[in-house]
Amino acid sequence: MTARRRDHPPALPLALSAVLVAFLLLPTLALLGRGLGADFLPTLRGEVVLDALRVSLLTTGLTLVLTLVLVTPVAWLLARFEFPGKAVLDTLLDLPIVLPPVVAGVGLLLTFGRTGLLGRPLELAGIELAFSPAAVVLAQLFTAAPFYLRAAKAGFGAIDRDTEDAARTDGAGRWQVFRRITWPLAFPFLLEGLVLTWARALGEFGATILFAGSLQGQTRTITLAIYSAMESDLGPALVLSAVMVVVAFTLLLLVRLVSARRVRA
Repeated sequence: MTARRRDHPPALPLALSAVLVAFLLLPTLALLGRGLGADFLPTLRGEVVLDALRVSLLTTGLTLVLTLVLVTPVAWLLARFEFPGKAVLDTLLDLPIVLPPVVAGVGLLLTFGRTGLLGRPLELAGIELAFSPAAVVLAQLFTAAPFYLRAAKAGFGAIDRDTEDAARTDGAGRWQVFRRITWPLAFPFLLEGLVLTWARALGEFGATILFAGSLQGQTRTITLAIYSAMESDLGPALVLSAVMVVVAFTLLLLVRLVSARRVRA
């Protein structure tokens, strides 16, 4: 009986991998080491940090609700139907993923700012969006919603149509089929998309600072608070950075677990 030969990785790829791992991990470990120190809890309870956490949680929560309501129907239509201009529309909806956030902020200002395309009519109606909490939500929605769109399209496109057709044959209506079959089968994809969307919204900076400003307690999110604290008090910046590292790792792990369960299913 021939013994099974164990392969050992070549020295050069192994060395390069070690360099890359060290390069990626050392800054993260440095952040955690400084941010999770003895002053972590007192600083975490400070007004600057609590305001940033509150604004970020509130705005990203609203962004997720709007993403779910507005993007899900679009994803379903793009995944299920063919129509003229579909490729162009699909590309335009994905465009915010590759646009620099600062460019997105300029576009939002030119559209919803006081002198923007829709800014004047909105102002006449008593609605001012720029440099308000609503502007934070719009900036997050613009930059983060495409991540959910991509995942939702993949989810709706992966469903076996025969399962839905069988339900319709048994007398189920279109809404019943969507609620009881389409939605549950696509849910792992949708959940993964929502997690990625929330993570992107939580880390949004460029579009937010241009379109919403950085007003403590109103529009200053975690990332804006980190940027502001770096100029005056390093403590809140380190604590918030450590919180972001922990949150990002947790979200990535959740996405991995959801993807693994989807593959096993």
